[in-house]
Amino acid sequence: MSEVLVLVENTPQGIRKSSLELLTAARRLGSPSAVLCGAADDAAVATLGEYGAATVYVVPGTDGYLSVPAAEAIVDIAGRTNPVAVLVTSGPVGKDVAARVAVRLGAGIVTDATDVRSEGGVVTTSQTVVSGQWVATAQVTSATAVVTVRPNAIAPEAAPATPAVQTVDVAFSAAATGAKITASNPKVSTGRPELTDAAVVVSGGRGVGSEEGFGVIERLADSLGGAVGATRAVTDLHWVSHDLQVGQTGKTVAPSLYVAAGISGAIQHRAGMQSSKTIVAVNKDPKAPIFQVADYGVIGDLHKVLPALIDEIGKRKG
Repeated sequence: MSEVLVLVENTPQGIRKSSLELLTAARRLGSPSAVLCGAADDAAVATLGEYGAATVYVVPGTDGYLSVPAAEAIVDIAGRTNPVAVLVTSGPVGKDVAARVAVRLGAGIVTDATDVRSEGGVVTTSQTVVSGQWVATAQVTSATAVVTVRPNAIAPEAAPATPAVQTVDVAFSAAATGAKITASNPKVSTGRPELTDAAVVVSGGRGVGSEEGFGVIERLADSLGGAVGATRAVTDLHWVSHDLQVGQTGKTVAPSLYVAAGISGAIQHRAGMQSSKTIVAVNKDPKAPIFQVADYGVIGDLHKVLPALIDEIGKRKG
């Protein structure tokens, strides 16, 4: 069975959910092999095996550097294994790595895929295009396909295996090690899930009225165990930080539930959330464009609707 390389992300909290989604997708194409840059602990290897990794390639010497060493590691391993595909999580870093790998391998590349499969032995993808208005199907006909997959697009499914662990020593180029991270300031934890990984996202728009008014968005997110998002208008007003922006110039999310409160639904915002499984919109304007993509709509004042919803959730939780 052809090998599929999957670049996985290991955090202090464990393997990222998006990496488990990639392993699930990889099984549709061939035999999944995880590429883990940095130290590999027993828990990480066990998790990767639980989701079907037949091999775990551990690449030391990448800590403290930017994305280039990860790209060179994948190219090195691909040269030894001739994989049918390389899968990477979509995002700023993931796309940077994927682009470098595709150029080095002379491979076709698809970004922001929402589905990956094999049709007639050819790697085939689906992706939303034109700000989410259309779904495009693409096939990569090169020997190796490089694909970045949107987080939450594919549900992770366990397929227990006992992976072989191989340490791969890569001779990194001077360019790869020329820039090094000398210091970092970890973001203060809110206890909420990462925006792009969250199963539930509650977002607020200009309709919340003020920075103080945005608090009801955060309370609803916390009651649902979800992440907080916002429109560009809200982040430009500095009501919340820019890393919470959802949309064409922000982050793309595809949670099981997306609640859009006080959001008119401009196409730039819809481009970042339209792939959500279920969309609930709350807006005073019955003609707001957000209702065109919503599965459920509530016409009303969010400052009345959301507190009532929070109370009801609290009652049901007991």
